Amino acid sequence: MKTTIRERLLELADENYRTFSASLIPNIGNVLGVRLPELRKLAKAIAKGDWRSYLASADNDYFEETMLQGMVIGYAKTGVEERLRLVADFVPKIDNWSICDSFCVGLKFAGANKPRVWEFLQPYLRSDREFEIRFGVVMLLDYFVDERHIGDVLQRLAHIRHEGYYARMAVAWALAECYAKFPELTMSCLEAGELDDFTYNKALQKIVESNRVDAESKRIVRAMKQKAVKARSLRGG
Repeated sequence: MKTTIRERLLELADENYRTFSASLIPNIGNVLGVRLPELRKLAKAIAKGDWRSYLASADNDYFEETMLQGMVIGYAKTGVEERLRLVADFVPKIDNWSICDSFCVGLKFAGANKPRVWEFLQPYLRSDREFEIRFGVVMLLDYFVDERHIGDVLQRLAHIRHEGYYARMAVAWALAECYAKFPELTMSCLEAGELDDFTYNKALQKIVESNRVDAESKRIVRAMKQKAVKARSLRGG
């Protein structure tokens, strides 16, 4: 009898890793504990076969079942438009940062199809859903922090408005990535005053924590954070 995908996932589950992994993803109680290298190996095997049938009937009861689908979409051999349709179908299933970020990093086709993918991402950047925004922002930081797109990326990041923690943290992370590669342009964005206090301060924190930012720049950024704290206390915030 042929082993089902779920049976294979259950075979690969590691209780110690399940405890560790679940602790990193709040509000998720359906983790089996399959390590990412094992998931990738399984995804590659599925992608070599009838992956369309798999995606059409795949279950989403467990965290790893959803993660696996995202990986298969990244590995599958198909054209840009079909892959984008698969991405659009998958995004509503994203309900945590781990699936979101792993899914994005696996969409390598974006690097070779930037004009079309940029167009595709715009509705997500304007969404009112937390993980749709995070998906759009993580795609920007993974594939569009380059000389051609940096101005547009910073503009999009500065105008995202959402109270969701994971949406705002994604913006802060993206701004830190932008700063590491384009410090002057990103500094202008930070100084423009368009970001909410939480996102602004988290962006400064992530810049200071970055190994790609020099000590003098970190000193300046720390001073910006102190100035922001003082300003907030003066206005009673």
